Amino acid sequence: MNSLRVAGLLLLMGLASDVTAAARTDIGGPFQLTNQNGQRVTERSFGQPALLYFGFMTCPAICPTDLAKMARISRQLQKDKGITVRPVFVTIDPERDTPKKLKEYVGYFAKDFVGLTGSAQDIVRITDAYHVYYKKVPSGDKPDQYMMDHSTILFLLDSQGRYLKHFGRGMDEQDIEKQVVAALENAATGR
Repeated sequence: MNSLRVAGLLLLMGLASDVTAAARTDIGGPFQLTNQNGQRVTERSFGQPALLYFGFMTCPAICPTDLAKMARISRQLQKDKGITVRPVFVTIDPERDTPKKLKEYVGYFAKDFVGLTGSAQDIVRITDAYHVYYKKVPSGDKPDQYMMDHSTILFLLDSQGRYLKHFGRGMDEQDIEKQVVAALENAATGR
């Protein structure tokens, strides 16, 4: 295949990705992690739809901004549509983000916010399942001075913990709310 055909194919695949995102079956899957109360949970533990985000507590700006956005979306869906969607934060830095620290951290955003951590292997398994990129990046002279580079995708799960849809960081909150409602309605009717 010549390079022009490859570039065209890649462009078409990129354009089609938003249309086919909800039909993907290779995103998500079973997981076991520890919540902010020290309890082991799975993707089915919430019993309601969830918005899932991967990040780390010492993130200076992006993660707190995105978690606040998740909390607002969750509150707005409850207020406007009567739909309960649990905001869930999965740390990609289990070395520093313990359940005790997560409990205080996620509590800043909303009382129903869930924080999840686990072993390094647990985090690798869930990030692989959701195709989330992350990498430790040194930010000082000492080994404990580092930041985490990572994807900033928001995932919607149904009440059984199955992937339904994902949203890019730049998407407007009202658009996400509309798409959450539509995705949950489609899932309930089997579309």
